[in-house]
Amino acid sequence: MSVSVLVADDHPMFRAGMVTVLQDLDDIEVVGQAANGREAVELVARMAPDVVLMDLRMPEVGGLEATARIKVEHPDTAVIVLTMDSDDDSIFAALRAGARGYLLKESDGLDIERAINGVARGEAVFGAGIAERVLTLFSQGRSSAVSPFPELTPRELEMLELIAGGLDNPTIARRLFLSEKTVRNRVSAILTKLHARSRAEMVALARDAGLGGPAS
Repeated sequence: MSVSVLVADDHPMFRAGMVTVLQDLDDIEVVGQAANGREAVELVARMAPDVVLMDLRMPEVGGLEATARIKVEHPDTAVIVLTMDSDDDSIFAALRAGARGYLLKESDGLDIERAINGVARGEAVFGAGIAERVLTLFSQGRSSAVSPFPELTPRELEMLELIAGGLDNPTIARRLFLSEKTVRNRVSAILTKLHARSRAEMVALARDAGLGGPAS
């Protein structure tokens, strides 16, 4: 049985080339393409692919946000980040958002095929040179220092941590020495940046990324 794949990348030529590579593989079926993270989330809801190949840097909704939403809303779909970004912060932000694999765009077709089949079986798959760095950085405790939501300011991330911990706006206002109006405005800004439809969805995204305690 073939593995169904959605390709999400904002560069049309790269996306078309990747689709061509995947279509030549007998055990993989491309079921859709997305030009940004918003489209990726919408198509996953409609098509329920086994795997998403996700670029990190896309307009409207980035790959990190889309990955976090897919993990919360469609946990049976595995996400492999396929990007040019090889820095440690990008790797750990992707993992904390819920990615099951991380490959660089320089990977060849065979590596991508192996990764797709691997995550479809429930494995975690990393490209050449990535796995060793993940192990090393985890052993150094670096993962806790990486923000899963780089689009948020440090103050917004601090507030999201408190929200995910179950605190209401008045309590957050007292904790951070802010007015309740300021807290409400910043909560609205966080909702917009995370493209969350409600406070509950925002909490789910935050907890799934490791903020505020374990996800429920």
